[in-house]
Amino acid sequence: MASGHLIPKRKVVVLSLSQCHRHGWGSSYSVIAWVAALDRGTHEDVDYSFRSKTPVGQMFGMFTALGDVAFAYAGHNVVLEIQATIPSTPEKPSKGPMWLGCFVAYIIVAICYFPVAIIGYYIFGNKVDDNILITLDHPRWLIAMANMFVIIHVIGGYQIYSMPVYDMIETFLVKSMKFQPSSILRFTVRTSFVAITTFIAITFPFFGGLLGFFGGFALAPTTYYCPCIIWLIVKKPERWSITWCINWICIVIGVLLMILAPLEA
Repeated sequence: MASGHLIPKRKVVVLSLSQCHRHGWGSSYSVIAWVAALDRGTHEDVDYSFRSKTPVGQMFGMFTALGDVAFAYAGHNVVLEIQATIPSTPEKPSKGPMWLGCFVAYIIVAICYFPVAIIGYYIFGNKVDDNILITLDHPRWLIAMANMFVIIHVIGGYQIYSMPVYDMIETFLVKSMKFQPSSILRFTVRTSFVAITTFIAITFPFFGGLLGFFGGFALAPTTYYCPCIIWLIVKKPERWSITWCINWICIVIGVLLMILAPLEA
């Protein structure tokens, strides 16, 4: 509960600044999670069966899991914003370091998430919570440290994901509504956005369900099939070529994720 009150206050202060800094070491909480789980050892009554005993419940659980995966590996909606800040020339285009950065980032994401998922399920079975830190419960000092890392990680990640939204809102207010660009406008827009998202987070505290919903409905289009559609329109690859087929496979998978993942949520 303490972290829930601290995060919005820190966001209001940090997001009012024009510069955005990434806190890469915030994901250390994942290491704490799987190491603490291993230290606990496997429960005697651990159960690896499905939580739901009905085929319909199992199917919806699979849809939620797909949405969670889509949420975990999303991020293309901010890639262009980041790439726009990288110097680019015909001799040294920005796509080189950007591709390397994305490749390394997804490897780090996999290193962080896979041990938590595999070890957490191995230790606790189907009794593991959506947030494994809740399942661990103790030692309290270690869980408190992990939650502090979560706060740092969310503060950095929230800025990166929200910057395009702030730019869009502030541009609309200045160009269409004729507001004067100022620090007061920036502070008001960003504080209001943080307050609204905090209210939604408190009102709908269904962690796993929300991840599946936003992963499928909101992030699957911008991550999995819209970029492929744009690439096909711009590049016009030969029909039935390898790149053409790969992009269409991603489009089909992305559309299915967008339709199926929010159903359980």
